[in-house]
Amino acid sequence: MFKTTALALGLALTAGLAHAQDGAAQDPDMAVSAARNQLGVLEYCQAQGHIDGAAIETQTELLAMMPAASDEAAAEEAYAKGQDGMVSAMGVEQSLADAASQQGADEAALCGQLASLVVQAGEQVPAE
Repeated sequence: MFKTTALALGLALTAGLAHAQDGAAQDPDMAVSAARNQLGVLEYCQAQGHIDGAAIETQTELLAMMPAASDEAAAEEAYAKGQDGMVSAMGVEQSLADAASQQGADEAALCGQLASLVVQAGEQVPAE
């Protein structure tokens, strides 16, 4: 499930960036909320000692490329859920602890996977 969740977050982020760059976003709020949730999850992972700050820095840079949320309250709520260790994106909501249990893994491993995906996504964004 977490691989699906991480993929969903990655797809939301990638789609959001693509739409932000070409101005054709149909629902930028969903992408922004997913990206903010992902930032919160990464901050949770760092607070737990599972990752360093590289993915957080990358996620912050990627967020800066996205349009502003028209529903700021929803984006902030998604971010707060992430800071509590809850993945909430594209209709999927699950705690990292539950995802780890389902995968037979631990939060540290899931945090590491998510951080790697974010860093890889950042490497794919063309330099300005």
